[in-house]
Amino acid sequence: MAKVRGTGFAAVNYPTGMHLGGDPTQSLIHMTPAGDFVVTMASVDLGQGLRTVLAQIAAETLGVPYESIVVETADTDTGPHCTGTFASRTTHRAGNAVVMAAQEARKAMLEVAGELLEASPEDLETDGDGNIHIKGVAEKSVSVGEVAGAAHFGYGKTIAGRGAYLKPPSPMDPETGECDPDSTQAHACTVVEVEVDTETGMVEVIDMKSVYEVGQQVNPDLVKGQIVGGSWMGIGHALYETTAPGYPAIDPAPVDFQNYLQPGAAEMPDVTCEVLEYPAESGPYGGKGVGEMVTNGPIPAIVNAINNALDVRITQIPVTPEVVLRALDEKKAQAGA
Repeated sequence: MAKVRGTGFAAVNYPTGMHLGGDPTQSLIHMTPAGDFVVTMASVDLGQGLRTVLAQIAAETLGVPYESIVVETADTDTGPHCTGTFASRTTHRAGNAVVMAAQEARKAMLEVAGELLEASPEDLETDGDGNIHIKGVAEKSVSVGEVAGAAHFGYGKTIAGRGAYLKPPSPMDPETGECDPDSTQAHACTVVEVEVDTETGMVEVIDMKSVYEVGQQVNPDLVKGQIVGGSWMGIGHALYETTAPGYPAIDPAPVDFQNYLQPGAAEMPDVTCEVLEYPAESGPYGGKGVGEMVTNGPIPAIVNAINNALDVRITQIPVTPEVVLRALDEKKAQAGA
């Protein structure tokens, strides 16, 4: 038995949103009588933390505490239109729509606050803690809750906003091929070290290091969670997940998820990630998409590391033990020839 190690890397760039444009998302925001804000979307939170990100963006734009934001998503009957949660687009598209809606709602809020403070809305600012005051005169202020009460019960006004973000379509120049196919692009590089057992064909991912450029991070903890989760998915795609482990033979095949192999906690290596921030001009507060790209890099990096360890050229996934052993047999046969 021999265990050999190898190192591989892969670099990727990933576009945010659908190619060639279209791809709209809309948002509605309204203030409740208690002074909270409800963000209504049809965008779907798949577990990636979309509600948190949209609440942060809304709070930043409105100038109110994060805790005062309620995000309602994924009701396509009552929510405004969203093209969907795909193409690593939702932070960018939905975030931009929320910024636009929050700007309109903030304008309406400051107009009511101006009436209470007998000041021009342009002379007012929020402190982020739930208060509105005259610029340079912090003691002359009202709370956001007071403004909500006055709007609803004193002036009969609605404090609300609408937002709709659309990436304009970009037709391709038939002569040069020039176009603007996406909103922005994120970038990443992953380096992986593996250990391969040449007797059994088993592969163990020892270490994984990645660098990601994702624009301005809206929530760094969620970005890191995406990267670590994507690393796990990449290991599954690269080494485990298949309905035909003995391909080209179709048997034996897993018949349920007890036999469909996926990596577990014991198979997770140390995952180190660094994030570079180069804000995107078109993104909400400079944000880009993270999403799918966190799995794209680890898969080829793992396969390249296996090839480096064995001095072979495997070009299929998953690299099951059968695939490794066949590659070694082919290498041995070629050497004997």
